[in-house]
Amino acid sequence: MSEGIAFIDGEYMAPEEARISIFDTGFVWGDCVYDVTSTWNHWFFMLDEHLERFQRSCEGFRLENPYSFDEMRRICAECVERTGLPNTYVKMQITRGVPPMGVRDPRGLKPSVAVYAIPYVWIWGEDKCRNGATLFVSGVERVSSKAIDQRFKNYNRADLVQARLEAYDNDCDDAILAGPDGYLSEGPGFNIFVVKDGRVASPDYNVLEGITRRSVREICEREGIPFELRKIRPEELEEASEVFTSTTAGGVMPITGVNGKPIGNGHAGIVTSRIQSIYWNEREAGWHGVRPADILAN
Repeated sequence: MSEGIAFIDGEYMAPEEARISIFDTGFVWGDCVYDVTSTWNHWFFMLDEHLERFQRSCEGFRLENPYSFDEMRRICAECVERTGLPNTYVKMQITRGVPPMGVRDPRGLKPSVAVYAIPYVWIWGEDKCRNGATLFVSGVERVSSKAIDQRFKNYNRADLVQARLEAYDNDCDDAILAGPDGYLSEGPGFNIFVVKDGRVASPDYNVLEGITRRSVREICEREGIPFELRKIRPEELEEASEVFTSTTAGGVMPITGVNGKPIGNGHAGIVTSRIQSIYWNEREAGWHGVRPADILAN
């Protein structure tokens, strides 16, 4: 089975051959943005939406992508096609590049672009992503969007790493963080949702505006499930009848426990299961999809 394909600055290669310089500002300064999409059953999901967000992230970090929107689209498709895999995890990233030795001025550098496609990734393993994982409300504060705008998907993630380590110390699968205002923000790579009295809510600030979160909202509106973006207190997690998360690498994922206490009956709830089922059934059928081969044929 293919282990994937990587593209770096115009060249395709095996993932184990992919390299960046230790002097690249993406490594030294975290001066880098990225985005992640996926294919399922040979269908990209909301590819253009991911590319548009990637473009906004580049603009937000003042990074100039040398490839056009259509070129990025084709590079992603080419990576997937070369793997031969139906279900893939596709990441694109851009760093500011390598400065001359001793130069600190970030302007005028040659950006480096990397894209890769590998077998589909489940952030907690497929079983937990489908059937339930546990979260810990971390004491680590999420970096404020006033410092690093979290709408731009970036590699400044030390807060998320420390929070995840804290979750592991407390025998939980992952962490959820609150921002400087004390309200919930997000976890390491996922948005959070609470369900109470049949209503679904997700934090409205200091978070990545998730593409999968957008699809959850679409499902809720279509199915008549009340949905809102608002400020959410950490205490609402334990008060909720259901909690779930969303991300490209797992889709819609039930949370069955928070801080060592069960949510509801300790299993995926009715609303969560309904949204999750619709999400994966429609992904299988090509919802919001385009086939990589069709992109390359045009």
